[in-house]
Amino acid sequence: MVIHQLSELIRHARNHSPFYADLYASLRPDVDCLLDLPVVDQEEFWAANTLHRNRVLTAPLTEAAVFKTGGTTGAPKFSFYTRDEWREFVTAFGAGLVGAGLRPGHRVADLFYAGELYASFLFVLDSLAHAPVDNVRLPIGGSAPLESTIPALRDFAADVVAGTPTTLCRLAEQLVSTEEQLPAVELLFFGGEALFPDQRRLLAAAFPNAEVRSLGYASVDAGLLGRPVPGPDPRTHRAFTPHSVVEILDESTGEPISEPGRPGRIVVTSLFRTLMPIIRYPAGDRAEWTDPLAGHFRILGRSEEGVRFGPVALYHQDVQAVLAAADGQGLIVGSQLVVRRWEGRDGLVLRLATAPGESDPVRLSALAEAIAHGLYAARPHYPDSVAKRFVHPLAVEWVRHRDLAVNSRSGKLIRVLDERPTS
Repeated sequence: MVIHQLSELIRHARNHSPFYADLYASLRPDVDCLLDLPVVDQEEFWAANTLHRNRVLTAPLTEAAVFKTGGTTGAPKFSFYTRDEWREFVTAFGAGLVGAGLRPGHRVADLFYAGELYASFLFVLDSLAHAPVDNVRLPIGGSAPLESTIPALRDFAADVVAGTPTTLCRLAEQLVSTEEQLPAVELLFFGGEALFPDQRRLLAAAFPNAEVRSLGYASVDAGLLGRPVPGPDPRTHRAFTPHSVVEILDESTGEPISEPGRPGRIVVTSLFRTLMPIIRYPAGDRAEWTDPLAGHFRILGRSEEGVRFGPVALYHQDVQAVLAAADGQGLIVGSQLVVRRWEGRDGLVLRLATAPGESDPVRLSALAEAIAHGLYAARPHYPDSVAKRFVHPLAVEWVRHRDLAVNSRSGKLIRVLDERPTS
């Protein structure tokens, strides 16, 4: 296990990375405390972490795996791992899979996405191969046609299916639409995006005997973030100690948060990566401590996964809370926020997916009205802005899950779509 002392990592970054040398130029030479270090600025980090004339890396790029990531700024960027760093990464994550429910002999279908420099498929496959329990790996991939994926899951008697929630839901929708189920599946491992209660209902219909669990919390740019904590809430994780240090910082002041239940943004320091140092790096997610002493935290969603239209600001998780309260009959199996502009004003379109076969216009109309009422009550600034004609009233668009927009490369659901013209 190659884990570095924080003081050693800081010294190495200062001495060999021009980016960190500049960032720490005003600090004393012997600084060795995280709280004495500035948080990395995302724009500056990625402006320096380029393919040519890179100022973040600590050594020439002669031995490494290169992966593409959206980072937390949308446009694809690139992350670099040495052979030893990658092995450490997948070995630690593989150990965490046992805590998520992986058992000896489990047959695991990997439905994450491969190719175009994306890491998730290879990362999950390698993590399973380095897990401390025997398992059978089925590298199907997220791009395989459902017409071949479903027979493969049956033929190989898959116990576990791993993929993004969007991929798992599209698989479930196909099964439900053909009145089929996969009762042999014991576990659904999800990762890469949040899973919401509306999606759980669809998954339960297709996989009646499966538990839905997080396979762990990691990203190709930030590295190891959190291993699953057993319990009813799959959003709860704990840091990969001693590989990583996770902080939750106040979004306004930047001060560390230590009390439970107070949201903030996640900042991570990776103690096993030296080629591309990750020191107080914003992971792009919001979280809150659930048990600070044990290091348990609950992921609350992407920090940038919000939307502003006119003077109104909403987080995707705020909308999810309203949907959960309004949808007592379980009609909704997916959602997406779409911002558009027409007649000189911004407007929010809430794109909602219903289960196959659900098309009763009376029930859907009543549900749309309840959702609008709930969202207006939760965010009074919204109806006030509508009354003042700053923004349009909420619009609801009913679709099927397959109609929700996804990232063409990763297959992940795009939670927020901004369709306003840029010119």
